[in-house]
Amino acid sequence: MPFGAHESMQVHEVLNEQVCLIDHLAMCAKMCSDPALLDLMHRHHSHAMHHYNQLVSYTHDYRAVVPTEVQFSQVTSPRHVQYGLRNPAPVTPMGQGQFSDLQIARSLLLAHKNSAKNQMCASLECADPYVRQLLLNGANSCNYQAYEVFEYLNARGQYQVPTMNEHTAKTYLHAFQTR
Repeated sequence: MPFGAHESMQVHEVLNEQVCLIDHLAMCAKMCSDPALLDLMHRHHSHAMHHYNQLVSYTHDYRAVVPTEVQFSQVTSPRHVQYGLRNPAPVTPMGQGQFSDLQIARSLLLAHKNSAKNQMCASLECADPYVRQLLLNGANSCNYQAYEVFEYLNARGQYQVPTMNEHTAKTYLHAFQTR
């Protein structure tokens, strides 16, 4: 089954991004000192390899995989998120050859966020339903993995969630009514 030009180009970009993510995770794992972050990175690396291999296999023989929708059950309760700003530390480029755990986690968060957006956009260009579903699964996986990295950073006070006055938030959101 041949692919259309759009989906071929989009899948090519997604696969390039996956290679970079896999390589980034492997490189940063050597610099990581926090066991919790290292465990998270190993799981994300394994998942990225699986996703990459599925997508490559299907684009080679068109029957290697029949994707199903990804289901995740490890969603944390919003009660576990720390809201509010508590004297956030200044952020500046370090300009050194070694990444800290904080830099590793931040770069991983950005990689997952971008991959989720890119795979979702790529899926919209796909005529092949299996490629489309593989990309949707990848986008959803990156979404959940980004949230996992957010939780890691938030629990350590490194990703603070700004808030607004409760009355202001309610006024802002309650302008919308059901019909």
